[in-house]
Amino acid sequence: QVQLVDSGGGLVQAGGSLRLSCVASGRTFSNYAVGWFRQPPGKEREFVAAISRNGGITYYADSVKGRFTISRDNAYNTGYLQMNGLKPDDTAVYYCASRSVPSTNSYDYDNWGQGTQVTVSS
Repeated sequence: QVQLVDSGGGLVQAGGSLRLSCVASGRTFSNYAVGWFRQPPGKEREFVAAISRNGGITYYADSVKGRFTISRDNAYNTGYLQMNGLKPDDTAVYYCASRSVPSTNSYDYDNWGQGTQVTVSS
């Protein structure tokens, strides 16, 4: 299994930006697709973005398309989620996850980071 540690969350004003990181260890990172999910307070976990093993294919939830960018650097075993134009509705705990191929379904993922809190104030 690959171990994931996500970080980069914090408190930001609406319209601001944050970059989340997901550092992998234990297995060859380039063998795994990466997904980002979030869980708003009192709600179910939802898909945010996903990226293929070589970074050539990306997927986004409609709610973040045009504002968030998923990327990865396999040389540094790290995945990223650049979040611009943040809105209060983006407030959630954000999780990175990995599996063999990208999926928008959280139940398909085998490995998860511990989560990082993102809070957007209005």
